[in-house]
Amino acid sequence: PSLCSSLPLKEKLQALQCHFTWDFEIRDKVDAAHILHTVALRVAHTPYPNQAVFLAMKAYLCHLQGRYEDALQSLREAEEFLHRDHPGNVPRQALVIYGNYAWIYYHLAHYDVVERYLDQVSQICRSLNSRSPYAALIPEVHAHKGWSLLATGFRHGQQATECFQRALAEDEANGEYLAGSVIAAYALWTHLKEAKEKLGDIIQKQPHNYEAKVYLAQLIKKGDRGQAEALLEDVQNSRDPEVLRYAAKFFQAEFPDKRIPILQRAISLDPTYHLLYYDLGVCYKQQLAVANMGRREEILAAGTEAFKMAVQKDPPSVFAKLALAEMLGEKTPGYQEEIYLNLMSEVSTLSKRCQQAVYLHWGDFLLYKRESLPEAAEMYKAGFAIPDKYLERPQLRSRLQEVAEK
Repeated sequence: PSLCSSLPLKEKLQALQCHFTWDFEIRDKVDAAHILHTVALRVAHTPYPNQAVFLAMKAYLCHLQGRYEDALQSLREAEEFLHRDHPGNVPRQALVIYGNYAWIYYHLAHYDVVERYLDQVSQICRSLNSRSPYAALIPEVHAHKGWSLLATGFRHGQQATECFQRALAEDEANGEYLAGSVIAAYALWTHLKEAKEKLGDIIQKQPHNYEAKVYLAQLIKKGDRGQAEALLEDVQNSRDPEVLRYAAKFFQAEFPDKRIPILQRAISLDPTYHLLYYDLGVCYKQQLAVANMGRREEILAAGTEAFKMAVQKDPPSVFAKLALAEMLGEKTPGYQEEIYLNLMSEVSTLSKRCQQAVYLHWGDFLLYKRESLPEAAEMYKAGFAIPDKYLERPQLRSRLQEVAEK
């Protein structure tokens, strides 16, 4: 204990198990803002008693944005949920939350309060006979990390799977951990047979778990389209805009007419969510590609409006601006060019993927609308020189080959 108390605060904080010591690969400010929105949706609609998990995650994201008062308020709400949902198990459930409190007060230079939270953590760890004075690797902490990883994107499916497996190793009958492990398996897109069976089990026990239903529908749509569509029909009763967004994705490009009403309902439930407008715009773009002359004007107007709303709700969104530019370019190429020039003026501040996308779209404009081969080639080269392998890179390569042939 004397050694622990003599450690610098930062070293004690780095020993904690909480969002500040876990690595989420949150790519940039746009990514953080998007995750913050989806985390708020999870707090409102999660079918499991884990709102506190997402509120603790929200606190961490608010800290990334420099919103410390909001971060503290989120942790206070998380504590309220713990006392409501886990009254007999608050200390174990609160370890991550106390860790987040300590880090946030550290950033605010309230070191006396930091010490107070570290003391609370070390008391809980002592009561659990943990080897570390500031961390206890218990199921509650593993599950907390697993849900948080899934909330930042399915790209973390492998890590999340490992977290839930550790939690289940000590508490194998816990329904919330089982659900987390199944969603993580779905995210990995491995063990699909097992994921199908377990999703089916969850749905039997929780008939209103629309998230589980939308994932199962995706898994079985090739093998049993009828059953998948029946699940999708029921999912449309959900009031969770993110679940409805997933439901709309089920129909993909071939059926924009089926996707549009689902997205419109999601927008009516959350008119602030930019990705709903973006996905709606994509549907109109797909309709436009096959529309007869009689309907083009109407579809073009609807698509332009959807992408305008996506930009309005999320002004930093580069992809919404690029999509809007294409729509505007159908009638007013000058407006399309204006968006590209604005994006080019700030291209050095954008993420690598956004940079590739801007160079690709501006290059296409120069090649196909301005018919300026050398300028287009320069843009494609600049985009291709960014080594990160995003979807845009193969397109940049093929454009360079096209320009070389010409």
